[in-house]
Amino acid sequence: MLRFSTWKFFAIVAMTLAAVLVVAPSMLSASHYEELKSRLPSWLVPPTIVLGLDLQGGSHVMLEVDQADLIATQIKNLRDDVRRILREEKVAISGGIGATARGVQVRVADPEDREKVLVKLRQLRNSFSSALMGGPSPLDVEASPDGVIRVTITDAGLRDKSRKAVEQSIEVIRRRVDALGTREPSIQRQGDDRVLVQVPGLQDPETLKEILGKTAKLEFRLVAEPGQNPSEVEELDQVDQEGKIAVEKQVMVKGEDLTDAQPGFDQQRSGEPVVNFRFNIRGAQSFGEVTSKNVGRLFAIVLDNKVISAPRILTPITGGSGQISGRFTVEQANNLAILLRAGALPAKLNIVEERTVGPGLGQDSIDAGKRAAYVGAGLVVVYMLVTYGVFGVFANLALFVHIAFIFAGLVLLGSTLTLPGIAGIVLTIGMAVDSNVLIYERIREENHAGRSILASLDAGFTRAFATIVDSNVTMFVAAAILYFLGSGPVRGFAVSLALGILTTIVTAVTMTRMMIAVWYHYARPTRLPI
Repeated sequence: MLRFSTWKFFAIVAMTLAAVLVVAPSMLSASHYEELKSRLPSWLVPPTIVLGLDLQGGSHVMLEVDQADLIATQIKNLRDDVRRILREEKVAISGGIGATARGVQVRVADPEDREKVLVKLRQLRNSFSSALMGGPSPLDVEASPDGVIRVTITDAGLRDKSRKAVEQSIEVIRRRVDALGTREPSIQRQGDDRVLVQVPGLQDPETLKEILGKTAKLEFRLVAEPGQNPSEVEELDQVDQEGKIAVEKQVMVKGEDLTDAQPGFDQQRSGEPVVNFRFNIRGAQSFGEVTSKNVGRLFAIVLDNKVISAPRILTPITGGSGQISGRFTVEQANNLAILLRAGALPAKLNIVEERTVGPGLGQDSIDAGKRAAYVGAGLVVVYMLVTYGVFGVFANLALFVHIAFIFAGLVLLGSTLTLPGIAGIVLTIGMAVDSNVLIYERIREENHAGRSILASLDAGFTRAFATIVDSNVTMFVAAAILYFLGSGPVRGFAVSLALGILTTIVTAVTMTRMMIAVWYHYARPTRLPI
């Protein structure tokens, strides 16, 4: 039927006006948009459409896990595990814990002690890589007749650690990039050991490289005392002083136990920029325990294997919070806080590819996309006017509302508009009028079959509706598959296509039907102008 209640009419008009208001700020220049935000409350000003890297330019960086650094980190962790097992079993060793190319070795002279240690080390394989349960062993544990026990990381174990390092790095990188205030970064895994980072709108790649290239590995270790075993001590550079300082290799508290880190100023002494940090429960317990047992000793704060400061433990610190000072500038303190909040990268990442997409190339893409959209829409409008006359006017009006709905959906969803996304919008323009063509041709057939004008109009919409829904559902399924299985620009195309499909049903069926109903109510035609 062509009857429309008043509330339906005003609901459609309200939806159209709301879509126009949502999209309008995106049509303004950057200066005019900022002026609008300054004059109106923030909740009244919708965000603008987020442009992708190919439209507004930005930074493109390909990172690769440093295998040598990954192996060194795993050997260090393995050494700590072996040291813990020896301490728990109260086993004495000779010569310390040595490092090999892929693991560690230790000499245990007593056969009974050696057997106890071997049992514990073989159990260590289960916790070294839970993903390999039932598969190749991640650790190879063997003992020689002279009492030397060798623990070696296998190829399977290294591959698994590399895979996990990439997965963890993606999350850490995402937190770091989000802290820069950028919008819609694309961070994807490439192969087994690479990560692709694309940040639209960031024209300073050095800032991105600085944030991504640092490991920000924070550790708390005790400063070594005279006479300690040399194999348990290493010398590290100092940030604010010349020379090295000897610290214990054992990490007393790890930076991964940090829950927050914020830049600030030292209110008690010089007022210089500092970083205030806070531990979780586990970190607070470890921090309180080590400071309680070592009152009077120097406690080194180590960042990326450099000693930032080594204050003396005067009293037990059980509150779970502390402060890092090191003659920072305000910017350095802020960047360090970002890195610490984001967490430490599991391994060093090397930049193997770097590109900066300038705004000029992005503008070229925007201009090309605009031309394609204008030409496509223009041809469609002319065809509908020539073929269907006044009904073509209704279809064209619905088409413009259809485009407004798509852009409003992009704004509300916070989706990124890419060049393939523009292609998806151009495609939906044709799909939208295709629905009108189905309806209008059905109306024409019914009218030629001898039905009245009102019956022909009603039959055209009713009988074409099922076909329109079936075709759009099929296309929506294809768009969903592209979105969930694709990445980057492919997902941008899928989002635009899916939004276009959803709005097509609203505009091509409901809105066109409303306009024809209003036209018929006032015109009362004696023949169909179609």
